[in-house]
Amino acid sequence: MGMRWIRPLSTRVEETAETLGGKAHGLVVLRRLGLPVPAGFVVTTQACRAFLRDGRLPDGLDDELAAAVTDLEAATGRHFGGSQVPLAVSVRSGAGVSMPGMMNTILNLGLTTGATAGLAAETGDSRFALDSRLRFLSSFTAAITDLDVGRGAGDETPIRRRGDRPIPDDASRQLELAVRAVFSSWDTPRARTYRELHDIPHDLGTAAIVQTMVFGNRDDHSGTGVAFSRDPNTGENVPFGEVLFGHQGEDVVSGRSLTRPLHELADREPAVWTGLLDALGRVEGHYRDACYVEFTFQAGELWILQVRPGRFVGGAAVRVAAELADERVIGRHEALLRISPRHLQHVRTPRIVATADILARGLGACPGVAVGRVATTADRAVRMAADGPVILVRPETSPHDMRGLAVAAGIVTARGGPASHAAVVARAMGKPAVVGVGDLVVDVAGASVRAGGRTIGEGTLVTIDGTGGEVALGSPRTVTTAADVHLRRLLEWADDVSGDHSERDETRRLDAAHAVLRHD
Repeated sequence: MGMRWIRPLSTRVEETAETLGGKAHGLVVLRRLGLPVPAGFVVTTQACRAFLRDGRLPDGLDDELAAAVTDLEAATGRHFGGSQVPLAVSVRSGAGVSMPGMMNTILNLGLTTGATAGLAAETGDSRFALDSRLRFLSSFTAAITDLDVGRGAGDETPIRRRGDRPIPDDASRQLELAVRAVFSSWDTPRARTYRELHDIPHDLGTAAIVQTMVFGNRDDHSGTGVAFSRDPNTGENVPFGEVLFGHQGEDVVSGRSLTRPLHELADREPAVWTGLLDALGRVEGHYRDACYVEFTFQAGELWILQVRPGRFVGGAAVRVAAELADERVIGRHEALLRISPRHLQHVRTPRIVATADILARGLGACPGVAVGRVATTADRAVRMAADGPVILVRPETSPHDMRGLAVAAGIVTARGGPASHAAVVARAMGKPAVVGVGDLVVDVAGASVRAGGRTIGEGTLVTIDGTGGEVALGSPRTVTTAADVHLRRLLEWADDVSGDHSERDETRRLDAAHAVLRHD
């Protein structure tokens, strides 16, 4: 028997994240914890590596895809691409190492013209069916062409014109092309740039996850969001995140839509809120760490779409490690090993002084202060960075901005919240970021930025505070916060381990404890 390229998400066989990809591995964990996960399957990273090597999908994968879809139809009672009780799926990337937003996602796949009519008849809502169809066409075209394609206003003609090939009206053919597009996105320039920045090997490949669609745009009791089990900015033990009612997941990540604070779920959808709190508690118990989940709810029913450890930085990471040790979830030695010298660099967070000339205010998305000259596009940021630090200022960012994000000292966006593309990438890179600056207008053609009733030209020196969310003109004075109680206690534990209670700097105290613990 030859290589098996596909695994069901319901697998009981122990598979590694290197084979399933981190996203699918997390979905298997969620299912085993008894949490609601849409049915689906994963095309493994092995298939991707074979595709990248040979330039075609591996032998036998087409038959496995057909069999997996048949199983999915049986599990859901729906028909893939059918005109009655249609089944639509999402196709998402998921490498063994997280690469947020760097690869392709296609939603609502299988909404052929017949299936769209069937969805309208089933739900009695033709507007919803058409919106879902347009979302499919735009995400499919963007994945195939690697262009940023808008949805249009109720008309699919402009979307079709953006593509260089016709979009097949056959669901099985759509699925094959989508898997190819996800695999191909592993080698896009933005993905390669991200891997080089994070020392991720280029030969790992990505999995492709196929799941039954859950429609966050279904009705007034539907939506989508992201949630951390603890606040990623401070580490405080309270759920933190954002939610969009009546939308699908890409609207949160793109930053194009105005999100609402996560706690608004409690009043609007109490059953979803209760289920989400239960899920956060279970996944935190499993990982023994703060966690991040992506979720969608359809007609008041919650579904979890992704989970991973929170990967907090700076003071938030220190607080979580210390409090988990206090809660006896982990031991003090493990708490020490979870904190690296890099975390300590971001604990004493600099802040802009109150007397600074504030141009605009938004949401702090990644702590720290950055000073640089304004660049309004990724290409201009790359050029300007040769002469000194730049601050990339955009309406919102997308994976197409990766080269500019890589060279920028800090990031500012007019739209988006703590889980937008700009915020997630900034935290992954440890770069100060301010998002959701409501009155910010970026004029690319005029090479200028407007905010607070003032206009500044590209190249103007600004300072951003990724904790408080301020954007200030010039290079104002900053002050650095003192070490808090969590850091002091963690360092006391470090001294107890090393046996050295003499006065040394914080990094040396931590390094000394790490040396003892790793030797033991």
